[in-house]
Amino acid sequence: MPQHDTTAVAETVAQSPAPLRERDPRIDAFRGAALVTIFVDHVPGNPYELFTLRNWGFSDAAEAFFIMSGIAAGLAYSGAFRTKPFLEAAAPVWKRSWTLYVVHIFLTLVGVALFAGGAAYFGLPKLLRMNNIGPIFDKTMASLVGVPLLTHQIGYVNILPVYSVMLLAAPFAIRMAMWRPWLLMGCSVLVWYAAGLWRLNFPNFPNPGGWFFNPFSWQLIFVIGLLSGVYMRRGDRFIPRQPWLFALAAGFLVLVLAWRYLPGLGEVLNHQMSLLGKAGAPFHVVSHDKTFVAVPRMLHALALAYVLSAIPAIRRLCGHEIASPLRLLGRHGLLVFATGTLVSLAMQVLLVAAPNPAIVAWLVLPVGLVVMLGAAMIAERRRDRAAEAAKAAKAAELVARIAPRPGTLRAPGKPAL
Repeated sequence: MPQHDTTAVAETVAQSPAPLRERDPRIDAFRGAALVTIFVDHVPGNPYELFTLRNWGFSDAAEAFFIMSGIAAGLAYSGAFRTKPFLEAAAPVWKRSWTLYVVHIFLTLVGVALFAGGAAYFGLPKLLRMNNIGPIFDKTMASLVGVPLLTHQIGYVNILPVYSVMLLAAPFAIRMAMWRPWLLMGCSVLVWYAAGLWRLNFPNFPNPGGWFFNPFSWQLIFVIGLLSGVYMRRGDRFIPRQPWLFALAAGFLVLVLAWRYLPGLGEVLNHQMSLLGKAGAPFHVVSHDKTFVAVPRMLHALALAYVLSAIPAIRRLCGHEIASPLRLLGRHGLLVFATGTLVSLAMQVLLVAAPNPAIVAWLVLPVGLVVMLGAAMIAERRRDRAAEAAKAAKAAELVARIAPRPGTLRAPGKPAL
């Protein structure tokens, strides 16, 4: 083949991206919004927390995080289970689970260091009593066992352990979702109900009690997201758009808002729930408990997710240029979450130590956004450079296969050179 032909082939390979399934912009935009909300909520006392999701209903960004994590897992991993053996398809999922574990340990160690350093530098020993850090200094040997076993988790650094546990079980859930999706849903509901009924939870050590995010309960939120992701992967919806269901979900969201803010209504409805509890209804059906994901929280999170997913304008908005910062954050979720966690913990220390904490409180959101967006931009550039390098390597490999080897060129009627 003439040299200009091989060059053209290489340029074609380098310039033509491989065909990809169109990425739903809502995934990254909603995940980015959840990460920003989690960051704001992780710095108590800042003025921006008055406007986060938890002020408009029963659920908060944690439910959104687990729904989005389940959707992402279903989208990213379910395809491999259609074409590969189980263990081969499960390997990347378990690798991701291990990555989450390592990141959690790193965040825990740095978080403790931030509070210990703040206590030493500012002369504020009360920092060592915040966020469940005290046992690390009071019961050091036991805590050094509990931290790697995930049985001791410091405050605001306790969401990745349950996510890691869910990814350990995710391959089995994905396989069942592809075989009998409603059987998976039924099993998940039963586990959630049993956990609340009998107070099943992963243990804490050295402190008593269980995990703040109970894996037996929070798995239901994750599984619903996972099923949605599996269906989205094949161009479908787990829960179809239905006008009556949309009206029901939207009506429930309005009721919850009135429940929270309409004078007198909240007291009446909470009293009715209390009466149901005294009549024998399980506590996680008639309470607002977060650890066991009580029914009101669950319904609010699912209603909100359904309404947002069923409005076409929401998808267009998430794909608009105005939402590009949120999509950028969402594309690098783990890095942004880890960065935001460390910044939020540092902000907590400064809020305690600063002579004028109001100034620090107003700086929380702008500082956090700048740092998280900066980290995401760096990661995006690195990803783009890696993609370009992979394209160039693929083009070079193709040219090497097509171009004639030395010693094989021959003129017509003559032996090879």
